[in-house]
Amino acid sequence: MASLLYRIGRGAVRRRRAVLAAWLLVLTAVVTCVITFGGTTDDEFTVPGSPGQTAMDTLKRELPSAAGTSAQIVFVAPHGHTVTEPRYAQAISATMADAGKAPQVTVVTDPVRGKLISPDRTTALGQVRYQVDRAGLHDDSLTALERSTRTAKDAGLTVEVGGSAYGSTRSTGHTKELMGVAVALAVLMITFGSLFAAGMPLLTAISGVAVTLLGLSALTGVLTISSTAPSLASMLGLAVGIDYALFILSRHRSQLATGMDTEESAARATATAGSAVVFAGLTVIIALCGLAVVRIPFLTVMGVAGAAAVLVAVAVSTTLLPALMGFAGERLRPKPGSRASRREQPSLDAGHGRREAMGERWGRIAIRRPLLTLAAVLIGLLALAIPARDLQLALPDNGSAPAGSGQRQTYDIVAEKFGPGFNGPLLVLADTSHAGSPQQATATLVHDLGATDGVATVGKPQLVEHGGAAVIQVVPKSGPSDERTKNLVEHLRDEAPAWRAQTGAEVSVTGTTAVNIDVSDRLASSLVPFALVVVGLSLLLLLLVFRSVVVPLKAGLGFLLSVAATFGVVVAVFQWGWLASALGVAETGPVVSILPILVMAVLFGLAMDYEVFMVSRMREAYVHGAAPRDAVLAGSRHASRVVTAAALIMFAVFASFVPGGSTMLKPIAFALAVGVLVDAFVVRMTLVPAVLALVGRAGWWLPKWLDRLLPDLDIEGDRLAEHPRPTTPVTPVPTAAP
Repeated sequence: MASLLYRIGRGAVRRRRAVLAAWLLVLTAVVTCVITFGGTTDDEFTVPGSPGQTAMDTLKRELPSAAGTSAQIVFVAPHGHTVTEPRYAQAISATMADAGKAPQVTVVTDPVRGKLISPDRTTALGQVRYQVDRAGLHDDSLTALERSTRTAKDAGLTVEVGGSAYGSTRSTGHTKELMGVAVALAVLMITFGSLFAAGMPLLTAISGVAVTLLGLSALTGVLTISSTAPSLASMLGLAVGIDYALFILSRHRSQLATGMDTEESAARATATAGSAVVFAGLTVIIALCGLAVVRIPFLTVMGVAGAAAVLVAVAVSTTLLPALMGFAGERLRPKPGSRASRREQPSLDAGHGRREAMGERWGRIAIRRPLLTLAAVLIGLLALAIPARDLQLALPDNGSAPAGSGQRQTYDIVAEKFGPGFNGPLLVLADTSHAGSPQQATATLVHDLGATDGVATVGKPQLVEHGGAAVIQVVPKSGPSDERTKNLVEHLRDEAPAWRAQTGAEVSVTGTTAVNIDVSDRLASSLVPFALVVVGLSLLLLLLVFRSVVVPLKAGLGFLLSVAATFGVVVAVFQWGWLASALGVAETGPVVSILPILVMAVLFGLAMDYEVFMVSRMREAYVHGAAPRDAVLAGSRHASRVVTAAALIMFAVFASFVPGGSTMLKPIAFALAVGVLVDAFVVRMTLVPAVLALVGRAGWWLPKWLDRLLPDLDIEGDRLAEHPRPTTPVTPVPTAAP
């Protein structure tokens, strides 16, 4: 691999103008595709083959008006008045009549005529049903619905519009993401000591993100892509794009500081650090594409979008970055006497006058008493993981929408005045075509549903045109994301065989709430198998890279500890409410269902990223004759600075998506930010040195028969020794005598 990347890097430097032109051509092509094929995103969740989705698909064919999305209009009377007063009742009826004329509306329910009035008569709930799902709504459909409420507002009523047609995943803006870029720039300036060098990783990362996002926008016209997918791709692309460029550019400047020729240095940096970048990128890509095994389309698209962002970041780092390094030439070479130059001087490295680097000091502390370090890390991470036992999963509803938004106001009023179940009613589809008496079968179902524990109310059956099926709305006593609602859905499905035997009707439970429950169940059931696949993959890949038995086992255990601690912190914040207000969490409750499996996929790649950069320098020193402890310190000295900078940059990028992120993206970004900190600083920079120092030479042991079977990936670039290494004379920097 290193030899191939060496040729790619050298070719990119020599043909830098052609490489730059090629990337500009790619950017122009995706812009053209966006203009030609671009469409809109689709936030509808589907689970092909699940009970709720199968029934929903049948409902769309049999009774499209019942399968479409819906909106709610809440009318609140002024203090001391009721909505049943004639002037308010007339205004409500007139408003619902106007709402029925809004685009794509099929039917409206007048709360005055339908008696959808709160027990204290201060609030009325109007319902609006559309002929399409949320993704099929036109841009002006909801705007027209909101305009139709003017009559009620003029009469003095407080009116809020919400419901499932609005959703809750809309972002509140990403201007604060610029803070992440600013922090990344500051970290890069400290790392390189040069504004010119610091700007290069940002330039390449932003270029890669632009290509990815424009490509996704072009595909929205032909594929179903959720609004969260581009946000996830942007977050990942920016984070890994900066980090990958940082790794390669840092190696390049280190080699330049030793006097290596610029072209040779760029080629070798692409070969050595680039090999680790390609390996780390492939692990993230494989993990994200592995989300397809869950068989949930929107999650597959999110995984592929994130994988595309990482793939572009790897391509940019190994082609465009070397070309830019070629353009920069000698300007990237650290000046004699600078910190970067002193750090790489061989005389300083061996002499007593060398000042010990921060990473080396930290590594020395970690291995001084490795058993104590190991015990402290395990106790700390397991303590953080304790809240993870209470992890509950659900998809976001309007109860987690931003405070003050129309859909959130509507949700809260409906829950308070009518009951939480009105925010997530269930639809029971009864196929009575084989029943002896369809009407009697439907009546029996309505009676039994009304008598079921956990059911607040049962609506009037809505018959399909051919009369062989009926749709019954069932309002639970609990909210959409409540565990009791999930239990009710399971109970109704369990009762279906008994109803079939009693009435001859085939009963299915569907609706947005039921479909979301099915999504959460499938995600939860896929978590353990996916974790086993991810950990197994990490063991295999690290076995190939480091040719060691201990290193893969240690890496897999460290990854699981990082994930467990991350989930514990997420539960403490988003379920228990710790620091929720400070982080802008609008509502505590179950964690978004896709978070565990998605965070595991991303953190796996990032953990292997840091593992490779830390342990590869340790192995390099050990292979060249250093004692095990000295090899650990050498790796800490050379790699800790870059890993620290990379982790801080990733943390800044992920954390910047928390304040303005949607209800789905916010907890994911928070989990990734916490996970990066835990994995980089606690596991890779503390636990890893302690374990390798504790096991000594056994840490690099591999059975001879396995050594013969495994291919040599040459991550460290040992085969590059055959290439010449032209150098530029470097003026030595004198040091004070000890």
